[in-house]
Amino acid sequence: MGKFTKDDIRRLVVEKEVNFIRLQFTDVLGSIKNVEIPVSQLEKALDNKMMFDGSSIEGFVRIEESDMYLYPDLDTFIVFPWTIGKGTVCRFICDVYSADGTPFAGDPRNNLRRILNRMKEMGFTSFNLGPEPEFFLFKLDEKGEPTLELNDHGGYFDLAPTDLGENCRRDIVLELEEMGFEIEASHHEVAPGQHEIDFKYADAITACDNIQTFKLVVKTIARKHGLHATFMPKPLFGVAGSGMHCNVSLFKGSENAFFNPKGDLQLSDTAYQFMAGVLKHVKGFTAVTNPTVNSYKRLVPGYEAPCYIAWSAQNRSPLIRIPASRGLSTRIEVRSVDPAANPYLAMAVILEAGLNGIEQQLTPPPAVDRNIYVMNAEERLEEGIGNLPANLDDALHALAEDQVIQGALGKHIYANFREAKEIEFDFFRTQVHQWERDQYMKTY
Repeated sequence: MGKFTKDDIRRLVVEKEVNFIRLQFTDVLGSIKNVEIPVSQLEKALDNKMMFDGSSIEGFVRIEESDMYLYPDLDTFIVFPWTIGKGTVCRFICDVYSADGTPFAGDPRNNLRRILNRMKEMGFTSFNLGPEPEFFLFKLDEKGEPTLELNDHGGYFDLAPTDLGENCRRDIVLELEEMGFEIEASHHEVAPGQHEIDFKYADAITACDNIQTFKLVVKTIARKHGLHATFMPKPLFGVAGSGMHCNVSLFKGSENAFFNPKGDLQLSDTAYQFMAGVLKHVKGFTAVTNPTVNSYKRLVPGYEAPCYIAWSAQNRSPLIRIPASRGLSTRIEVRSVDPAANPYLAMAVILEAGLNGIEQQLTPPPAVDRNIYVMNAEERLEEGIGNLPANLDDALHALAEDQVIQGALGKHIYANFREAKEIEFDFFRTQVHQWERDQYMKTY
């Protein structure tokens, strides 16, 4: 994705025969929103004069202060390949500004940029993210609604004919590559109907933009194949859920600040301090990285999802894994994050937790190189291994007690996020579920 000037955009819009422009942004809960305008309004958009009603967007503003402005990030210009010849559509990802011309505190993208500026004040130049989002493919019914019928019965790294989602996945990769993504791998995941496509790491803002674009492309191309793609963390009982492992690293200029060839495991003090901060604050930020009631159905033992607070360079059961690559590729993999998370908020809280660890010069506990899933509660206690919150309500209580993570969200986003999620959990808590009827209707 290149660097564009306004003149570049004007030229590209003509060359690509663009008819419509989508001005895209993300609300507090991570949903993609957009205002679509005809190409005749391009100059107004380039001058940052496109207005929208912020009171209609989750977690934004009250109705009496609703006028908001969209400032397009020119470097995010993309033409959607599937629209060419059918009313060609291009896209900008936008930052949200208040009517007084200041960055809006409730914009997750602006909020992440705020934490990145704090990082730079500490002497670091970039925070890189390599995400691994997983998703399921379900068949659509005759009305175009998603069913629970999977389109394959494949397993990890299976090939056709077992992996019947291969053609859809391949088309998704082709569309992404045409849009400028550098795809590193795509494969069938552990559960039937589950898939993963990995793309190259980037700076945090770009990587989060890419995650949002990736979700849009996956859902769009899946529907062209008669399938519904979902990033719901745990759509099916009894199989693995979908995660979004986040490989993160800090840089100072061209040097990876996590790498020290003479350090233990060739990791720097900065890497250990960052990891210690993440481990210290993970309970506080779990409501953000695992933001739905359903997220906690994935964070259970037995399905490779991390539910215990520990780290290792040797096995995949802890919350944090240190992949084997070193040098510029040295990184910390945070494995608890799921793809329902708002990526901008998830990166803000993980980065803030790590920076706090560096500032406080924290030391992580010893690595846990045993398989935690086979350890009993007493063994975990002896090793000092804690548990992640068991449900969204527990996670929200942990967030309410963590001032550092609240600071990473800012007052506006924290208040609106917490209120929305408390309402969500209360709806779930008071709902009567089919499981309860199956268990109790005849018994009592």
